[in-house]
Amino acid sequence: MHFCRITPEFEVKGMSVLKITNLHASVEGKEILKGVNLTISEGETVALLGPNGHGKSTLLNVIMGHPRYQVTEGSIYFDDVDVLSLPTDERSKLGLFLGMQLPSEIPGVINSDFLKAAVNARREKPISTYNFYKLLDNATKELKMPFDLATRSLNEGFSGGEKKRNEILQLELLQPKIALLDEIDSGLDVDAMQVVADVIRKEQSNGRGFLVISHYARLYDLILPTRAVVMINGRIVVDGGPEVFKRIDQHGYEFIKTELGIEIEKEEPEMNKVSIGSCAVKDAIK
Repeated sequence: MHFCRITPEFEVKGMSVLKITNLHASVEGKEILKGVNLTISEGETVALLGPNGHGKSTLLNVIMGHPRYQVTEGSIYFDDVDVLSLPTDERSKLGLFLGMQLPSEIPGVINSDFLKAAVNARREKPISTYNFYKLLDNATKELKMPFDLATRSLNEGFSGGEKKRNEILQLELLQPKIALLDEIDSGLDVDAMQVVADVIRKEQSNGRGFLVISHYARLYDLILPTRAVVMINGRIVVDGGPEVFKRIDQHGYEFIKTELGIEIEKEEPEMNKVSIGSCAVKDAIK
């Protein structure tokens, strides 16, 4: 059964759209992205799959303007705005958000001050201290986070799970149109993953769009992506529905070679046995 659809156009009337066209990007002179084409609309949840080292995290960082990466060709538009022409803070104001794989620790910057500044940067009129702390209190309770994390330096001394919840806390407060989540579930135990998934599902119901990288099918099983795309050799080579997960779990990425005729660079051992993120996923997607 042939299920692959290569880079189709998805656009919902009245919804904001992130459109990436022929995107090439390098780091330290080495090309990582080699012609990415991808369109994401508000209201969609897109799982970004592929073996390690093929450009998934690079794509998210390039979208948000990480200075380490140089775009050499192509375009990114959010509706009619040229994203590549904007600094990172302006990309955030447009409605884009990145939940980072490895959030930085910033000593001396109080978490609540950082969060309030981020909220105010996207408002015409600054939020009152009372209303901000009311929002913060509600969000920390929803994420089952100790409120005293808000009084500590940003991510300093936080556990891996606390850092990831703090990223989702930012998502809750900033209310972006499209959120990019880079392994937001790594470092979370089963209970914490359930809490994070509950928040993501709530935001999905509010029309939020998501592009999600995960090495655990458990998260995808909880948030039920509407689409799944596969990145190989710095390009999107498969764009399909949830059936993509099952196909990859059963046969690995070998079908990329046998059906699409694409040789896989940085090929991992026994590619036909490699599933989502090199993790066993059969129980999660049954």
